[in-house]
Amino acid sequence: MVLTFIFLIIAGFAAGLLASVAGLASLVSYPALLAVGLPPVIANVTNTTALIFSGIGATASSMKELRGHWKKLTLYVILSLIGSIGGSVLLLIAPASSFEKVVPFFILFAGILLFMSGRKKDVSTAKLKKAHETPAKHFWVSLISLTGIVLVGAYTGYFGAAGGVIFLAILSIITDDKFTVVNAMKNVIAFGGNLIATVIFIFKSHIDWLLVIPLGLGLLIGGYTGPIIVRHSNIHLLRILISLAAFGLAGYLFVTAYF
Repeated sequence: MVLTFIFLIIAGFAAGLLASVAGLASLVSYPALLAVGLPPVIANVTNTTALIFSGIGATASSMKELRGHWKKLTLYVILSLIGSIGGSVLLLIAPASSFEKVVPFFILFAGILLFMSGRKKDVSTAKLKKAHETPAKHFWVSLISLTGIVLVGAYTGYFGAAGGVIFLAILSIITDDKFTVVNAMKNVIAFGGNLIATVIFIFKSHIDWLLVIPLGLGLLIGGYTGPIIVRHSNIHLLRILISLAAFGLAGYLFVTAYF
């Protein structure tokens, strides 16, 4: 048991870094819970609960980037929470086999979306404004973008692996904020989604609280450290690395689910 706790603290720290930097905590934390013997759905529920601590650490560490963005961020969080509630309920009624088989495709989509969002940032601001200059076009772009946040929130409540990457990609597309700001907003949105999903799981599912403790401790420390790393990173390289990591996780879970 002691070795399990140490293993989960280390895994949690690595996952916290990945969560707050890339939204890829489950690249480490989810397989770690499977490795200590939890079945897939219970591992997912326990993982979502532990990720709350990464959100606490990342939010506390990102106050500098979040300054002046709280009004917009509040809207995003509310939309994400609406989706998260639906996703959490879906997880509780969907069979485990369906759960395992659909996840790799969501994660693959996340990596592609994030990679393509990097190309969007290469377009000049003038061209971006021109593309959205008509009121009708602006309305539909906004509606699709906000709907996307609800859907990603639903995915976060359903599984969550690489959900942060999808949030990162969508926010990169619908805002012109710097990557450090987008990443900070992503951390808060994911935190809100994990929190509401956990509240539902407390009443409707089984959480292995004994494993949440060490994993959550590592996630808290890693989550706080991640935004500090982002401030001093090469953003273009970081975006590529995050996309490649998402592809790797999708491949791993695809093989696990189908072979």
